[in-house]
Amino acid sequence: MQVMDLGAVEGHVMLFGGPYSNLPALDAAMSEADRRGIPPARRICTGDVVAYGAQPAACVARLRDLGVAVIAGNCERQLASGATDCGCGFAEGSTCDLLSAGWFAHADAAIDAADRHWMRDLPDMIVFRQGARRFAVIHGGATDIARFLWPMSPASDFDHEVAAITAAAGPVDAVIAGHSGVDFIRRVSDVLWINAGVIGMPPNDGHPATRFAILDQGEARIEPLHYDHHHAARTMRDAGLTQGYDRALETGYWPSEEVLPPALRRSASSASG
Repeated sequence: MQVMDLGAVEGHVMLFGGPYSNLPALDAAMSEADRRGIPPARRICTGDVVAYGAQPAACVARLRDLGVAVIAGNCERQLASGATDCGCGFAEGSTCDLLSAGWFAHADAAIDAADRHWMRDLPDMIVFRQGARRFAVIHGGATDIARFLWPMSPASDFDHEVAAITAAAGPVDAVIAGHSGVDFIRRVSDVLWINAGVIGMPPNDGHPATRFAILDQGEARIEPLHYDHHHAARTMRDAGLTQGYDRALETGYWPSEEVLPPALRRSASSASG
């Protein structure tokens, strides 16, 4: 496992995952960081720069030009290795697995050799300190880059990942993760688990706003990201990416909920409402 140590990081930090080839969302996030006075050196991406959206190469170029710290997501690892699927961990033959074929082929055709080389060199984990706390940044899990962890996952699942992180990089006080597309903050044992969410797709909550997190003096808070989601959806349709993720940008609901725990599905939200 390749670990990058950023040392001590002072001041506000923007944490975000999954630009997902959604350039309007990425541009909005970077503008928001500028507005808050957070320089690129204090912006950290949890991976999956490339995925569902229409502009994978432009998103890679934007982050590379800015020098934002990025860890490898499963999509970066798959594209770098020449794989033929996204490696998202979807069950074979599931709706998510079948829908992913279209956008992955689009991304694979758009990413050039230089981008793949950059992806290949991305770290698996970033560590840094802020105040008295030591943080580790991963994609899905330390044992499995594409592991889905949810707000209601068993504590033992988090403990298992924290043990793997500790073995690879030493003790940490908090973990920052992505991959699942659903933001949450949860304390498990003595470690704070922060899923910063993703900026490229809403968290299946019926609203188009996506999510990022701000770290301030060792404390994290989740923030909404508002951007021109209609424009992003149009660029997907213009590119022929009409597997349903284009509609998700506007409706706030994913085209398939198979990967989600029952409590996070639309039916559960309707019942509680």
